[in-house]
Amino acid sequence: MIYRQLGNTGKQVSIIGLGLEHVDRKPYEIVRETMDEAIGHGVNIMDVFMPGDEIRGHIAKAFGTRRKDVMLQGHFGSSDVNQQYDISRDMPTVKKYFETLLRLFGYIDFGMLFFIDTEDDYKNVFETEFITYAQRLKEKGDILHIGFSSHNPVTAKKVIETGTVEMLMFSVNPAFDMLPVEQHVFDHVDKKFGGELLRGIDPARAELYALCEQKGIGITTMKSYGSGKLLSAEHTPFVRPLTVHQCTHYALSRPAVASVLPGCQTAAEMRQILGYINATDEERDYAETLATIRNDFRGNCVYCSHCQPCPVGIDIAAVHKYLDIARLDTANIPPSIKSHYRSLNSAECIACGNCEKRCPFGVEIIRNVNEAAKLLGNI
Repeated sequence: MIYRQLGNTGKQVSIIGLGLEHVDRKPYEIVRETMDEAIGHGVNIMDVFMPGDEIRGHIAKAFGTRRKDVMLQGHFGSSDVNQQYDISRDMPTVKKYFETLLRLFGYIDFGMLFFIDTEDDYKNVFETEFITYAQRLKEKGDILHIGFSSHNPVTAKKVIETGTVEMLMFSVNPAFDMLPVEQHVFDHVDKKFGGELLRGIDPARAELYALCEQKGIGITTMKSYGSGKLLSAEHTPFVRPLTVHQCTHYALSRPAVASVLPGCQTAAEMRQILGYINATDEERDYAETLATIRNDFRGNCVYCSHCQPCPVGIDIAAVHKYLDIARLDTANIPPSIKSHYRSLNSAECIACGNCEKRCPFGVEIIRNVNEAAKLLGNI
């Protein structure tokens, strides 16, 4: 397994995690086998948003003595109405369901403010007792970190700017990244993706990822396969379906992303996704498929690393990630970003142009490398 630091939390998380929603209403044996497969291969972060007593009990039982081997995301505001999950901001309801998590698991590593997508969601969390309840539990040590989940980059940015949260669970895949910000992602989960809407990476999403990197807000991802639609020849918006490894690699290539948390419903599905760890560069490569709409990506780095290898060893995708962060606020670039950038030795660039010849998206790499050097301190 490979591990990454989750923002400024100080926690090292496995790049492949596990979302447990798809083992809801499955027999205990399936829950245990799926979790055993994950934990046995070094998975150390899982998400439990499901409010049902049975699934939570199955998960707690499957942990056995291994609870401290895994970090849990547990959600404030996920509730149960007639055996269907719902979103609640009613404080007695919120407390009831979250305190069940604490009773079963002892503590929650990442207490997630659940589903903050709209202005009303924001107000009902940050202008009520909801947020103070989460903060009190953190002070008591019942939760170790406050995070939140969202599908909307504009609202997510507003939450981050409160300074209250330490991490974000966000929906990350190449189709969602290209949807205009005013589009509701669930419209494209329930139906076909509207391929005609995809016009390169939406600036609001690109800015959110860069902002998270800048502020040390770690990202864990959900819906990295578009609820399976990106893997389907019938439903994909691209000329061909992507693979599990390509979608995983795309998500892990975004700034600030530490872990992909797929929803697996069997040990076999978990094994398939864990195959990413030993996959080849060719098996992970998503650029060719994204390039089927290359005119919309023209000039924009998607961190695919098709420009490599560099004859002097520069990590060109990393240079572009830090440049994108610096462009957010050129007058106030965090020292940590400059420090990370300087470790890349991009001043060694000899402007040979080999990278630009290989780039599928026509990025002006040499110009960008020079801009990064000016902004981030090498010249």
